[in-house]
Amino acid sequence: MRLHRNLCFSVIDGLTLIFNEGKYADKVIQQLLKRDKRWGARDRAFVAETTYDIVRWKRLYAEIAEVKEPFDRDNLWRMFAVWATLKGIKLPDWKYFEGTPLRKIKGRFDELSKIRKFKESIPDWMDEIGRKELGDAVWSKEIAALNQQADVVLRVNTLKTTKEKLQTELFDLDIECDFLPDYPNALKLKERANVFSTEAFKNGFFEVQDASSQLVAEFLNVEPGMRVVDACAGAGGKTLHIASLMENKGQIIAMDIYDNKLHELKRRAKRNGAHNIEPRVIDSTKVIKKLYDKADRVLIDAPCSGLGVLRRNPDAKWKLQPEFIDKIKKTQQEILQQYSRMVKVGGQLVYATCSVLPSENQEQVEKFLASEVGANFTLKKDNKVLSHKSGYDGFYMALLERKS
Repeated sequence: MRLHRNLCFSVIDGLTLIFNEGKYADKVIQQLLKRDKRWGARDRAFVAETTYDIVRWKRLYAEIAEVKEPFDRDNLWRMFAVWATLKGIKLPDWKYFEGTPLRKIKGRFDELSKIRKFKESIPDWMDEIGRKELGDAVWSKEIAALNQQADVVLRVNTLKTTKEKLQTELFDLDIECDFLPDYPNALKLKERANVFSTEAFKNGFFEVQDASSQLVAEFLNVEPGMRVVDACAGAGGKTLHIASLMENKGQIIAMDIYDNKLHELKRRAKRNGAHNIEPRVIDSTKVIKKLYDKADRVLIDAPCSGLGVLRRNPDAKWKLQPEFIDKIKKTQQEILQQYSRMVKVGGQLVYATCSVLPSENQEQVEKFLASEVGANFTLKKDNKVLSHKSGYDGFYMALLERKS
């Protein structure tokens, strides 16, 4: 591979924003890709994937390059040189790469690869919490899997098309997809492609949604005609899946504390042809209390550490702090205690997170069931999805039924 100056400069500019200004990697990359209309698919892929790669391996590369935060541009070029050397890419004769110690880089990599926190490029506290909660052997496998680049998985919108039809339509655009045996509405791309520019996306035939995330709506056992509450709907990825499973019949109340996310859900619902969704902003406890004992199904896709989705959000490793996890666990229990009251007798509730930590998952469910409100519920089943076993994001979901 030959390095092109303008593409490399874009990567360095992006890393400056992500590392030094705290910007989110996905937003930065979106901006970078709009820089030059002459860039082809390969150029765009280089900028996006190289930026994500260096973000993912920040601690390892910084350690090898012997640089410390905050990184100035020279530091970032040194980290870039480490990335290129480890990828086997010949460094061009640019001033930024003068005196790069190629043999030393490879030697340091071999040395640091014996220590998990460097090998997997994670903060000390994250390595400690993962080891403590999952055990040494499982955590080693899990964090290695969470450092792999995520596959692109589509969820077919069955309100508008079928898996077979969508596969054929994308094949005609030279986008090849495979069916996934245990995921009824999923198609996995064989190679990365810009699916958002296709007519199929603009017509609402699919959403991009990880395979593990697609399990959650299925877990909720919804049926056409029910009243369903998606209590932490966000921009509505799972809400839209629920709408397709309900065949647009019945009512879905999509709730969130952020009005702007619900606006995005409205836009997506229109594109998807989902007509049975009613967004409601949670601006007071009254919004929740009005629905006490009235829902056939409630989904609590709870706010969490996001440790199960590091493959697609590698910068979260550097933004996340241990204090946040302590705080979010209190929030999760408060939400369970309050929102579960919307489930009517005989109704069901799914508690889900995109975390792999038992303290955010089964331990929260156990604590809830031991409480006064939770005593009215029984655990029907749960599913602990680990990335190193599934090949997709880490997730947890528990199905609870209200008995009285």
